[in-house]
Amino acid sequence: MRWTPGGESGNIEDRRGESGGGGFSLGRGGLGIGGFLVLLVLSFIFKTNFFALVGRGGTDTAPPAASSAPVRETPDEQREVQFVSFVLDDVQSTWAKIFQQEGMNYTPAKLVLFRNAIRSGCGSAQTAMGPFYCPLDHKAYIDLAFYDELRSRFGAQGDFAQAYVLAHELGHHVQSLLGIDEKVRRLQSANPDQANALSVRLELQADCFAGVWANTTARRDLLDPGDLEEALNAAAAVGDDRLQRATQGTVNPDAFTHGTAQQRASWFKRGYDGGKIASCDTFGANG
Repeated sequence: MRWTPGGESGNIEDRRGESGGGGFSLGRGGLGIGGFLVLLVLSFIFKTNFFALVGRGGTDTAPPAASSAPVRETPDEQREVQFVSFVLDDVQSTWAKIFQQEGMNYTPAKLVLFRNAIRSGCGSAQTAMGPFYCPLDHKAYIDLAFYDELRSRFGAQGDFAQAYVLAHELGHHVQSLLGIDEKVRRLQSANPDQANALSVRLELQADCFAGVWANTTARRDLLDPGDLEEALNAAAAVGDDRLQRATQGTVNPDAFTHGTAQQRASWFKRGYDGGKIASCDTFGANG
């Protein structure tokens, strides 16, 4: 991707120097991603931090105090922060223009950088969760170490693969601003048997919104040869079927929350080809 290194975005909160943020793991004894999603839905619907009720049996809800230290980073990390800053600002300026064309106002999201564990508006989380967006505080969160995992574990190489990840999380912010996220949470509450299927539609739409942004980068001649393939590969690499097969050896479609590899890549490509919000009606589509 063609980008110009510069300063740090004004919408970045660098909390990599914090410690003592608590958190939970996806392994044995932790809350788990299923529990996280349930509590996220309840917190959003009832405007209450249900995450505070876990950890000490609901008797002591105060999270551990976090301390902050100066951020130490390598030259490679510094460049990665500059790249993330560029993508963050570019994605959000793109959506600001799209919203303006539709007669709406776009409120920028914040991107929180952290290491190991973090306290968010949706509770405490660890790096193992991967990047996420919290609709309760309108912030996206990422441990930059995830990009190493994206390359080594998922085989998704290239800077545009990294850009896709961030654009996807900001796609959730767009959904929040448009009220889509809240409608889906209400539907999930009313139809718990459809909660996973609705989550898949929501995630695929965020992939599609990432594609809408990518469309503008192509029109502005910011893409290098192979960039589109990098994003498509990254989208496919984090498909539910691939992740389940890699972690448990079997695939259980009923447990999907983000969509298959084929679906994720396909919806990103739809957004890329269409370049409009209207291209991303995952809820009205058959597949």
